[in-house]
Amino acid sequence: MSKNGNILIVEDDIDDKELLEDLIVDLGITNTIIWKPNGAEAFSFLCTTTEPMFIIFSDINMPIMNGLELKRKIDADKELRRKSIPFVFYSTAASKQAVTEAYTELTIQGFFIKGSDYNKTKAVVNTIIQYWKECIHPNT
Repeated sequence: MSKNGNILIVEDDIDDKELLEDLIVDLGITNTIIWKPNGAEAFSFLCTTTEPMFIIFSDINMPIMNGLELKRKIDADKELRRKSIPFVFYSTAASKQAVTEAYTELTIQGFFIKGSDYNKTKAVVNTIIQYWKECIHPNT
């Protein structure tokens, strides 16, 4: 992980993707933002890019490959797992089953519900990003 690496947003809803991008920009975060509309495209990108990744924000419910499937594939890929890219679920809904699976079967670093209050959501996103900017990590 590079503190200056890219922020990958995996989100099929354009409005949610644009809101998250706006929040990051409003916070003065200068990391490059990359967007992929589903887990399959995100996985393909992660397998081929040589650019450093700072963090992944992923929705759960997406067509083609959902967020849980994406994280399973990342965890199963020796090279991607070694990169230890922080992975956060950022979703509209969170069933108890999805949250339990995310924390007990996958290596995620957070599960957050998309908020409807802009300032509260901005504060949550800021907390997540600032935490990972300060955290000691295998790839720092």
